[in-house]
Amino acid sequence: MNLLGDVLDWFNDRANWRGSSGVTARLVEHVEVSIVAIVIAMVIALPVAIWLGHKRRFGNLAVNISNVGRALPSFAILAIGSQVLGTREVPVIMTTTTILALVALAIPPLVTNAYVGMSEVPAEVRDSARGMGQSDLQVLFTVELPLAVPLIMAGVRTSAVQVVATATIAAVVGAGGLGRFIIDGFAVQDNVRVAAGATLVALLSLATEIVLAGVQRLVTPAGLRRSRRPPRSLDISRTVTRAQAS
Repeated sequence: MNLLGDVLDWFNDRANWRGSSGVTARLVEHVEVSIVAIVIAMVIALPVAIWLGHKRRFGNLAVNISNVGRALPSFAILAIGSQVLGTREVPVIMTTTTILALVALAIPPLVTNAYVGMSEVPAEVRDSARGMGQSDLQVLFTVELPLAVPLIMAGVRTSAVQVVATATIAAVVGAGGLGRFIIDGFAVQDNVRVAAGATLVALLSLATEIVLAGVQRLVTPAGLRRSRRPPRSLDISRTVTRAQAS
């Protein structure tokens, strides 16, 4: 069987794009739950990590606590949560357990990158700002945050791609999204539908990476864009230790 040709035929069939179970509807569901998860994770993680990075305190503690979400497999959170909270779908967020699993996955890169980005702002830059009469909050918002933006956005970028790729597990508990094509395809041994669903998830993850890479470049101050390439996400605790030591 020519799987590639059959997958292309599947995409060319307009019937697969229509209705509440078509590609368009499933794509909207997948994007919605991914956006909700990453926004919740940002609201939880970024203020704490930015403030700790500004104060240069408790970096290892914050990173280690946030990494609990990485240590617990998303599927395990989904399975346990579905037993405790049920699997009833809520508009936009699918199931509560889906959001919990995705938020836990998204938080660690956000915390690590935000803390390191803030804590690695050179001390002489901060001291110069204070010498010019700026308050602590003014230094935070006018000096440290602009310099830390590339690393913070790299964390957002990494978290978003991970969430988009992992949101397919929502289909395991009967929720929507692109994972439905994979789960339903496996259920009836329809390899074409499985391959089409996997292709859609891969393309959406790639699109997320490209879009957020552009956003990262746009929000990076012009001077930093000229001096260096915006960094990718950091995911190593020893970087936090180095930042604290400095």
